[in-house]
Parts: sequence; structure tokens; C-alpha cells
Amino acid sequence: MTQRLVIVGGGMVGASLALALQNHAREQGWELVLVEAFAPSGGFQPSYDARSTALSYGSRLIFERLGVWEALAERAEPIRSIHVSDRGRFGAARLQAEDERVPALGYVVENAWLGHCLLGALDTDVVQWRCPAHVTQLQPGADGYTLQIEQDGDTSTLHADLLVLADGGRSGLREQLGIGVRQTPYGQTALIANLTPGEAHQGQAFERFTEQGPMALLPLADNRCALVWTRPSDDAERLQQLSDNALLAELQDAFGYRLGGFTQIGARHIYPLALVEAEEQVRPHLVVLGNAAHSLHPIAGQGFNLSLRDTVALAASLLASTEPLGTLAPLSEFHARQQRDQWLTIGFSDRVTRLFSNSDPLLSLGRGLGLLGLDVVPVAKHWFARQAMGLGVKHV
Repeated sequence: MTQRLVIVGGGMVGASLALALQNHAREQGWELVLVEAFAPSGGFQPSYDARSTALSYGSRLIFERLGVWEALAERAEPIRSIHVSDRGRFGAARLQAEDERVPALGYVVENAWLGHCLLGALDTDVVQWRCPAHVTQLQPGADGYTLQIEQDGDTSTLHADLLVLADGGRSGLREQLGIGVRQTPYGQTALIANLTPGEAHQGQAFERFTEQGPMALLPLADNRCALVWTRPSDDAERLQQLSDNALLAELQDAFGYRLGGFTQIGARHIYPLALVEAEEQVRPHLVVLGNAAHSLHPIAGQGFNLSLRDTVALAASLLASTEPLGTLAPLSEFHARQQRDQWLTIGFSDRVTRLFSNSDPLLSLGRGLGLLGLDVVPVAKHWFARQAMGLGVKHV
């Protein structure tokens, strides 16, 4: 008897789950349905302002197993070193890929290219693609969920033996099901843009901590850099309204001249930052995944990497189970398996953000000493590098 697994959200997390399951779906007797609200573009179009995602080295290993890394690598910019510093303080730490005996500590990939490669790898004979389509209502039942779907002006219903919500951090369906969230605002807003440095970035990534919030500068293809600059909310709005030259001047003052003078900056976007965690991630016949399960501060670049590890852990638990699709036991086993990884990764990201956003003089002195110690103590540096590479916990 065919069982149906429905993934709501065809973004990077939802598409990765479909990819992880498709080779075994037929032998398991599963029908895979991917429901996405926004139609993908007709093909990849390079853009100066493209949003991007930092992939850890561990995520590269996952995508290799999923058979999609070769395609992704065409536009994946390697991070060969990470420079961590505290503005106005003496301490700094430098992580090098060669010290960790890996080709890169991580990679930066444009979201459009990542989505293009993932969707291109899906077998349309196995994965049914419903797009653009909106799930307007969910009705739980003893044997699964009934979805009400609007597509092309028509409304239909679809039964799911297992429903996976991967529809993002503002999941209205999560709220509809009464799943609460723990939300901890950081009192900061992220300003995101791409820019061009005066010198070649040579695969260097920078984490720079200032009194008003941390900033990250990540290497992109075509000698661009992806900027994530966290500021108090009113100041982020002010920065967004500045002329290009005025914004580059303030950025140059905060960052310095490690990459020479900045020559161009593209479109800017801002959004408020908070740590958001769903109070439930599994129920019978239901899994909450990706940003719908947890949204992290972007400065440590761990959000999607954690979600990808959750995704392959869920796929492994489902494929190893002999229970009918949607049975609570394998879902609970998946959640228990990932709890330590989630706790460590979320805790690491949260503590680093709070520590380096605090202007207390004693803490500032401690940060400088800590970064100096990190740079000269090999064991500590190796531990920190493994966290950054997504290898701090053993994964499936």
C-alpha cells in the first residue's frame, strides 16, 4: 500500500529532504510530494546582489553523499581561512584550512544556485512537484493530516501519512497547529549586502566584533564579499538609507583595510534578529524542520548547516524504520538523536553572539585574552574550527 510523505516548503531544506529520500522512496512504497508557494525562475541568472548561504565543510560531505556537490562546487567559493577579531582590542584568532587538513573550512554559495542545483537533482518521476501552491489549512487525523491546497485558482485536498513543515521561520502552518515558539530577541537588526573589496579576498572570511554588534564578511564568487552587519535596530535603518559612498565609509571605519578600500556595494536588506525555537518538533505524523524548527543568529553561519544535519538525520531514521510512515517512534528517535547537536550548535551560536555584543570593559578584556589564547593554543583552535566546520558532533 502506497504511503504519502508531503513536504510543505520547497526551499533548500525541503528540497534536500526530498533528495535524501528519493532513491529509496519506491522500494519503501512512498509517494513524495513537495509543495512550494513560489515558482522557481526559469534557470539560474547570476546577480551581483544574490543572497548567499555559508556551507560548512560538514555540509559539503552531506551534499557529496546526496550526489549534488559536483554541481554545487561550480559556484561554491571556498573559505580557506577565517580571521576573528575584536575591534580596538589586541586579541585575534586565525583559522586555516590547511591546519585542519581540509581543502576549505566551508563554502559560500548563492541561494539561487543552491536551489537550482537541488531542484535540478530531483527525480520528477519520484517527487511530485506542486508549485506554485499554498497550503491554506491542515486537519490532523488519527492516520495523518489532510491538507487543503490552493493551486491555479482551484482548491483540492491531499492526505499525508507524514507531513513535514519546512516553510520557514514565520510558519503560519506551525502557528495554525498550535505549536508555540520560544523567542529571544537580540535587540539587533542585520544589514545584509554584497560588496566588492579593493584587493582579492583570496578565500578569506572575517568575523569582526564591535561594541554595537558583530559583522561578518564572507568570500563570494567574482571577488565579491557577502556582508552581514548587526547593529542596533534604529542604526541599521539609518545605515540602510545612506548613500553608497557614505555607507562604505562607515563600513571601512568599522572593518579596516584588510581587503583594501571597498569599491562597490549593492542592494541592502535589513531584518530584526532573534533566537526562535519551536516548542515541539515532532508529533504523530508530523515533523517541523528547518527555520520553522529553529532560527539562529546569522553571524556564526550555522543555521542552514544545522537544518541540513537535521534533514539527513530524519531521512536516516525514516529509512531505517519498519514502522508505517508517520509513526511517532522513529520521529521521536530522530528528534532525540538530534537534540544534542541542536543544543550544542544553538548554544555555541547564541553565546558567541552575546559575548561579542557586550561592551562591558572587563568582558572586552576577557574577549581579547580569549582570542589571543585561541590563536596560540592548538587544541582550543582545533575545537573552534571543528564547530565552524560543522564537525563538532558526529552525524549520520
